[in-house]
Amino acid sequence: MAWFSKMRGSLAGAALALTLAIHLAPASWAVETAAPIPPPAHDPAPTRVGLQSVVLAGGCFWGVQGVFQHVEGVEQAVSGYAGGTRASARYDAVSLGRTGHAESVKVTYDPKIVSLGRILRVYFSVAHDPTQLDRQGPDHGTQYRSAIFVADPGQESVARDYIAQLDAARVFRVPIATRIEQLSEFYPAEGYHQDYLFHHPDETYVATNDLPKIANLKRLLPDLYRETPKLVSRR
Repeated sequence: MAWFSKMRGSLAGAALALTLAIHLAPASWAVETAAPIPPPAHDPAPTRVGLQSVVLAGGCFWGVQGVFQHVEGVEQAVSGYAGGTRASARYDAVSLGRTGHAESVKVTYDPKIVSLGRILRVYFSVAHDPTQLDRQGPDHGTQYRSAIFVADPGQESVARDYIAQLDAARVFRVPIATRIEQLSEFYPAEGYHQDYLFHHPDETYVATNDLPKIANLKRLLPDLYRETPKLVSRR
């Protein structure tokens, strides 16, 4: 995969590298599993007009960000931290697992194109495994917990009802471990964490743990899949 590195000098080259990595990844990379899940029964229209946002945690933020950058209607997906204080919102501190923060992604979306319920359908089905407690794949610790940081009662109602629906239907073999937490503040992560999949599609960790998520999005939810990711960087 070394030839990908030669192409990262331009935006077009990086986009092509990511697309090829997703479509040509060897089957041995695809350790991420995903299964179709039903849409939420409770998915009302937002009470506010304009763009909406929700903060989601589901393991390493690289992969979660990468998935939502490929979702139709998502205007921006920013990696960051939620659950702790401003003073501890740094990667070196959060990585110790004692700050209360979770690696998170703030997903800003156009509700005229994609609803909160459909965002959560992506989150529960392909962005991460919601049954794992304080871990995702090779990453362990409370900073990798599955959590939805809700900003208002409407978001909380949709999230709680969807979890109850999926658990009642026994969609997963064990109960969902996702926590519903109140959002106090979201802190964007350091610049080098943004658009990480786009810039590093040939890294082993990314190829093994993250690119299969995007392939699963295209396979399971093709109506929501967007080929070109909506990046944080506008270069």
